[in-house]
Amino acid sequence: MPPARAPYFHMTIQYKQTGHMGLFDKAENSAKLVLLGNPLKKLSAAVEFEIFRPLLEEHMLNRDRKNAAGCKPWDVVLLFKILILKRIYNLGDEGVEYQITDRLSFREFLGLESGDPSPDSRTIWSFQERLIEKRLDEALFARFDAHLRSLGAIIKEGSIIDASFVEVPRQRNTREQNEKIKAGEGAQLWADKPRKESQKDIDARWTKKGGQAYYGYKDHAKVDAKSKLITAYRVTPASVHDSQTLDALTDEADKGQELNADSAYVGEENEKILTGKGIIPRICERAYRGKPLTEEQKQSNRQKSKTRSRVEHTFGFITNSMNGFRIKCIGLERTRGVVGLINLTYNMFRIEQIIRLKLLALQPLQPAAA
Repeated sequence: MPPARAPYFHMTIQYKQTGHMGLFDKAENSAKLVLLGNPLKKLSAAVEFEIFRPLLEEHMLNRDRKNAAGCKPWDVVLLFKILILKRIYNLGDEGVEYQITDRLSFREFLGLESGDPSPDSRTIWSFQERLIEKRLDEALFARFDAHLRSLGAIIKEGSIIDASFVEVPRQRNTREQNEKIKAGEGAQLWADKPRKESQKDIDARWTKKGGQAYYGYKDHAKVDAKSKLITAYRVTPASVHDSQTLDALTDEADKGQELNADSAYVGEENEKILTGKGIIPRICERAYRGKPLTEEQKQSNRQKSKTRSRVEHTFGFITNSMNGFRIKCIGLERTRGVVGLINLTYNMFRIEQIIRLKLLALQPLQPAAA
């Protein structure tokens, strides 16, 4: 006879307990985020955001209040850090509001506890609009640039210039409307429809490169060749040729240094601009129809490209790690402000990397004088 079966006993499975907040759970979660590579924690450790407070309080606070009654304003540094979050993750106002409410790493970066309220999307939008209207993005970039120079991060052993496309939402206009926009008459097209006019970008332009069409603007940047930090920038419609911003991007501080660029900057006029400022041009030469480059010129271009190609690391980080060059802006002024914040955010990440990996010998980390 077969052996008798053992009686079946129903066993209750015990799962890990959930739904209860322990005393040290938040600290443990924060520590786990650090181990997983929380970029915001690294950024907070490397960048002293308080260096921006004097500028922000001077220009962004309402000084005309008669008394302290009523709703208190949000901390301007907190709002500025929210704009940095928007640029790191390429978020809209509603998107960043949701993420601040949802994500522990965002709240820690902003210094918010779990029960603290946070600004809504309208407040964030208004703050950014006023900041760009006052062109404070440029002043904040210059403030951080001065801080980087005080650390010795700008090496001044040559610069690189290049441009990258900044794509914006494409407009759906008629042929006749586009012709008027190109002729500078776009402001009158929707004068009787203010709501529609506010959604029409009459500053962005089409251009082609390598057979591919682009619509929007360009970020023309000058980068320190050694540290790969952005030291100057200009924003133009996409149709503006790269070489047309050469004069604006260079100044007397570049005297005696090499300036590296690709063949888009070739030309006698550009040579005169650079030599007139005492800058040593290191521009890749270009082949022409019926006049190919000699072996000597090709070898010279290869040597120049070893330095010039470092600017691609800068644009590559912004494009791939920040999703930065596809934005939803209307008009040159807004785009200029957002691109300025993108460039500033890149510099913050770059100095964090330099400090963490000890890529350069820097001065002791401390806030620059206000």
